[in-house]
Amino acid sequence: MKTLYLLLFSFLLIAGLQSVRAQSDALVTINQQDGSMEDFVRSLERQSSLRFYYDQADFDSLKISLSATNKPVRDVLDEVLKPLDAYSTFYGTNSVFITKNKSIVTELPSQYLPDRPKKEPVRDFALADLESGRKEAAAATLENKVYTIGSAAGGERGNATLAGYIRSAKTGEPISGAAIYIASPRIGTATNQFGFYSLTLPKGKHELLIRAIGVRDTRRQVLLYADGKLDINVQEQLLSLKEVVISADKASNIRNVQMGVEKLDIKTIKQVPTVFGEADVLRVVLTLPGVKSVGESSTGFNVRGGAVDQNLILFNDATVYNPSHFFGFFSAFNPEVIKDVQLYKSSIPAKFGGRLSSVLELTSREGNKKEIAGSAGLGLLTSRVNVEGPIIKDKTSFILGGRMTYSNWLLRILPEKAGYKDAKAGFYDLNLNVSHEQNTKNSFYLTGYLSNDNSNLASDTSYSYLNQNLSLKWKHAYTNKLHSVLTTGFDKYQYQNYSNYQDDIAYKLRFHINQANFKADFNYYLSPKHTFDFGLQSIYYRSQPGNLQPYHDRSLIVADVIAKEQALETAAYFGERFDLSPSVSFNLGLRYSLFNNFGPATTTLYAAGLPKNEGNIVGTKTVKKGEIAKTYHGPEYRLAARFALSPDFSIKTSYNSLRQYIHMLSNTTSMSPTDVWKLSDLNVKPQRGDQFSLGLYKNFKSNTIETSVEGYYKRLNDYLDYKSGATLVLNHHIEQDVINTRGKAYGVEFLVKKLTGKVNGWVSYTYSRTFLKTDEVSGSESVNRGNFYPSNHDKPHDLTLISNYRFSHRYSFSFNATYSTGRPITLPIGKYTYMGGQRVLYSDRNAYRIPDYFRTDISLNIEGNHKVKQLTHNSWTFGIYNLTARKNAFASYFATENGAINGYKLSIFGTAIPFVNYNIRF
Repeated sequence: MKTLYLLLFSFLLIAGLQSVRAQSDALVTINQQDGSMEDFVRSLERQSSLRFYYDQADFDSLKISLSATNKPVRDVLDEVLKPLDAYSTFYGTNSVFITKNKSIVTELPSQYLPDRPKKEPVRDFALADLESGRKEAAAATLENKVYTIGSAAGGERGNATLAGYIRSAKTGEPISGAAIYIASPRIGTATNQFGFYSLTLPKGKHELLIRAIGVRDTRRQVLLYADGKLDINVQEQLLSLKEVVISADKASNIRNVQMGVEKLDIKTIKQVPTVFGEADVLRVVLTLPGVKSVGESSTGFNVRGGAVDQNLILFNDATVYNPSHFFGFFSAFNPEVIKDVQLYKSSIPAKFGGRLSSVLELTSREGNKKEIAGSAGLGLLTSRVNVEGPIIKDKTSFILGGRMTYSNWLLRILPEKAGYKDAKAGFYDLNLNVSHEQNTKNSFYLTGYLSNDNSNLASDTSYSYLNQNLSLKWKHAYTNKLHSVLTTGFDKYQYQNYSNYQDDIAYKLRFHINQANFKADFNYYLSPKHTFDFGLQSIYYRSQPGNLQPYHDRSLIVADVIAKEQALETAAYFGERFDLSPSVSFNLGLRYSLFNNFGPATTTLYAAGLPKNEGNIVGTKTVKKGEIAKTYHGPEYRLAARFALSPDFSIKTSYNSLRQYIHMLSNTTSMSPTDVWKLSDLNVKPQRGDQFSLGLYKNFKSNTIETSVEGYYKRLNDYLDYKSGATLVLNHHIEQDVINTRGKAYGVEFLVKKLTGKVNGWVSYTYSRTFLKTDEVSGSESVNRGNFYPSNHDKPHDLTLISNYRFSHRYSFSFNATYSTGRPITLPIGKYTYMGGQRVLYSDRNAYRIPDYFRTDISLNIEGNHKVKQLTHNSWTFGIYNLTARKNAFASYFATENGAINGYKLSIFGTAIPFVNYNIRF
């Protein structure tokens, strides 16, 4: 019997070897130049029935150039692998294992088979199993190992839901926006901001494909029998000097239903040169199509014809009212703690509301869960430091970052005639984020943010303003399909301006707005074709619109305090994404918002149908504390559709309607420390708007080049504009100096983007117009005789080029160029004598424009060596901002000199500004 077993075994072995030999002798043709190992292997797989397994890390930087015609597979492999001290082993009927610095030997056992062969457990062969003593990882880290989910006793029919987190293998941080899918049938999803995914798949064996920006493409083998969890650790993508070929699976701009959405990661942001050399989140946002500013050093931005206050800025779901430092020279966000930035311009999800134009969502990093790390930067005007690491390894992490400026040296070297001899300016900001994973179902996140500015650019007035934000999140997974995020927080913005250079008129002027908020957001993944989002949100506002006090006892200033305001904004929303077919998808959403203005308040009543002025006052209305003074409410609709005509071409359309219950009153065209936020009340209506959008999206060269064109038309109602000579600060009857207007905005945006290869960047062009029209056409209420007039931020043409050329892993060169039409202004066009005095005659509102804007910037980025094991990693950035030294006009003003009215142009940066930054990571 033993002899019979031996003969039978020998026969099967010989048959197997013959099958292996037949596969190894298969003839293939290869013609590849500077290709990757992945390209080489896939070419062999397409021409044979072989399946290759190898560790990508061993061959990541390999470039293969080979030309072979009708040669056996074994010979082709030997030609490529032998110079690398690598080996190929053919196993079974169609498996080939490629190993580095070691070989796999298949040979007969040293002794005969026992009388009764033992039944070995059925398992898939994994390359990593060759390593002795290797323990099972806490998360799926291996590409070729089969991960079993559930028990086979449950059967192999029906569907099961697989869920989990995708994280960085190096730091443990979640990877947001990562695509995870199977190729056949085509089922996939993307991770949310916490790196969470949920997929409902047919039971059985699947190959999960995972792809994301900045992450090496990878796959995982799963044997799915029942609902379960699978966390996946992925490796960072190493930059290649050759162009990276990206498959159609990365064409998210083609597949996603949402349009008008721009997402930038911090690596891309750091490549764009900015003034003084520090990476600036908002400066890079301004390079995107449809996003503009009124001028240089203005951090406030305008999106598709909207005003600055019509943008909702969220930092980890906390509202930031003033996102600028140093009067707009710097943004208030530390680039070292930011992970990514997402801007919604048209297809705004139903979970967001309260603003008409856009939502800018900034997400911070959670911190390294593996080890203590950090970074620091030193520039001409600012320094920053960041420390991160685990509190409890793999469970709790923190990230702490801070920035400060030492810009006084720059003010001291300015010419004395400039008037800044005694000027001082400074700011700082602090960030603290703590994340804790209690278990597989519960995670907690704490975010704290503080920014403060204190400046005195003239000898008489000092400006101080700050943002304070604190939020706490609880993320809970009820099942693999249903999870929630509960958020509560407190946000505050305030300014305090004071002057004490002259005792009798010394004063302090304060303003603040506080809000406490609560959000309950739910996501339910019904099936691959249906995903639901729903939730409740509430914001309680408390505002002090103005408080003027004498600076000290010697001051003659009379105290003047504007009555405080309170209001509650509540909203419920529901949204669904469903796929009608692989080519047709829809997003539907409904948001219903309710706004209650509370007392105590005394409101002035005006005659109906007449302008709001002192002559038309008919009485007052007093409301006690806690009583509702005025209520506004209404539905907001969100509709979006995608039609894919091919894998690299799609058409999208969307419609949004939104409501805004809070208004910014400003006597400048950009954000400033004297801006006041006003809540809607009986006399100030909420703003309303809706937008129609249509877009075409086409990718070229294997999706390495993205192109898009989007057109939009927006309608505005009850937008606040100002009467000529309006007083906005300490105005007890602000409704008498503002005008309700309606408006329209329309435009078209073009974008060509290439974010891979040695040369990368984007080109954007926007044509847009924004016009307003007063509802009242009689008397002093009329502007331009009731005709449409350009808004203050109407800039028809805007062209931007962002480019980066990488010479090597260490050296890269960046170049920016931007052009835009000058913004509108109102000019004095004549003078006349009236009642014995000379008066100035002004043109129609915004009938003229300041000169067009043009600027170019360059920078050279030098990174240190890329050795993995070293104490620190250093880099330098050298550059020139405004290379051509063009004196771009920020504003124009007029002065009467010797009886003549003379016009002047104010430039913020009238010369080229060199900069240098030193960065260190540890």
